[in-house]
Amino acid sequence: MKIMKKLEAALAAELEKLKQEGRMKGKEEIIVEVKRAAGSKGPRYLLKGRGSKEFIRMNSNSYLGLALREDMIAADEEGTRRFGVGPGAVRFISGTFKAHRDLEHRLAAFHGREDAMIFSAAYVTVGGVITSLISKETFVVSDELNHNSIINAIKLGRPPFRAVYKHNDLGDLKRCLDEAKAGAAKRVLVVTDGIFSMRGDHAPLKEILELVHSYDEHFAEGAFLVVDDSHGVGACGRTGRGTEEMTGARVDVLIGTLGKAYGVNGGYVTASRALITYLREHAAMYIYSNPITVGEACATMKALDILESDEGAKILEHLRAMTKRFEDGLVKLGYETIPGEHPVTPLVLHDTDRTRAMVAHLLENGVLATGMTFPVVPRGAEEIRFQINADHTEADIDEVLAAIGSFGK
Repeated sequence: MKIMKKLEAALAAELEKLKQEGRMKGKEEIIVEVKRAAGSKGPRYLLKGRGSKEFIRMNSNSYLGLALREDMIAADEEGTRRFGVGPGAVRFISGTFKAHRDLEHRLAAFHGREDAMIFSAAYVTVGGVITSLISKETFVVSDELNHNSIINAIKLGRPPFRAVYKHNDLGDLKRCLDEAKAGAAKRVLVVTDGIFSMRGDHAPLKEILELVHSYDEHFAEGAFLVVDDSHGVGACGRTGRGTEEMTGARVDVLIGTLGKAYGVNGGYVTASRALITYLREHAAMYIYSNPITVGEACATMKALDILESDEGAKILEHLRAMTKRFEDGLVKLGYETIPGEHPVTPLVLHDTDRTRAMVAHLLENGVLATGMTFPVVPRGAEEIRFQINADHTEADIDEVLAAIGSFGK
């Protein structure tokens, strides 16, 4: 339509600007077939336009490797056959099914909380929770490396006071809290990721929580900690309970996802019953959006069954072993990484051109990996983010390391 031409021209100019700045994501690779694990090989993926060439997927956050399991698929299928492919309404009308509440009870129990509520996605969960907890007299404090979902939720909440502290820097967090104490805020909301998805490092939650709570008495409505542990829950900690378990903390409000380690879809928050009741009445992204499907809820409960079993312990042990094997392999090849328990393992290259060249090299050698370059990360911090999954085998890890080793330095 002619009336749209001016808008389309403006949008094209914006896209060109993204391209020139190096922020253009470009064409998406499309998966057309999945070959199940066989022998010493884990799953292999076929891509549109790349014929019969098989790829190892090293950029998936399905950390426990549950998405392709037959028992997971059967649980999803059973729920779908009984109740249909979609909920047909938002929760407060007629979209709440027994499986939704059963899952919320399971998640609350898993994390040792009074209640939980599920959202259609983790990004939506972060937005719904943070915007609902920001009042006209709230001071929000955020880690400088927090996920885009947190940054945008704070913007959407429009707090009258806000501050950003240096990454995992308790001294700088104290500076922000002192600033809040000296002002007119009645409430302080401190928010951080549990696992930082670009680097795989984690927040020192126990120390952060103690510091935040030490300021509680100075604010009429308290000082509390919200943690988005979407990359942590299910993937790390001795029993898969995430960054809380790793650090020995119990935060005030915990956000997680069903779409990473659990291998399904959706997001959730777990906290006190009073807070969850408030969010059900106040979080617009929950109130006005359909929930996940019954099938997805049933599949997630199956994922929790697996995670809390002896088999789940073995899956986590294997995931840790494969992560260590890959980290050690990178170091042996002379590359820099950020070691840790979490299966996000960055290969830090410090150069945009080399990062892009290695990603292209890996693609040609049957490895799907994601490069992080400026301005997604600061100049000099360019990296390839590898994500280890429990359905990777030793042979898979060695094959990827061989592909990395064949890249000319």
